[in-house]
Amino acid sequence: MAQNFGNIMKQARQLQERMARLQEELGTRTVEASAGGGMVSVVVNGKCEVVSLKIESEVLGGGDAEMLQDLILAAVNEGIRKAQAMVSSEMAKLTGGLSIPGMM
Repeated sequence: MAQNFGNIMKQARQLQERMARLQEELGTRTVEASAGGGMVSVVVNGKCEVVSLKIESEVLGGGDAEMLQDLILAAVNEGIRKAQAMVSSEMAKLTGGLSIPGMM
């Protein structure tokens, strides 16, 4: 019984180490999303941080601040959704599909 517990603890430590490496790697991976037919685009990393924002000059010339705000929000939210999906996919690979609460 003590040997089984030892094996479980060893596996838990290995999983924890792999998860730490994955979190580090995800910080360098990115997804891109856009809104308004590409008029506003964002790049979001695996930590759900917006790392770049691009606004086409045609949007700025119109003077419609509310439309621009809506496009930025839509692009950022889509980028975050894509980043979360990327993280979930990688976590599922790491954990064999097990859903572990609090693990990202």
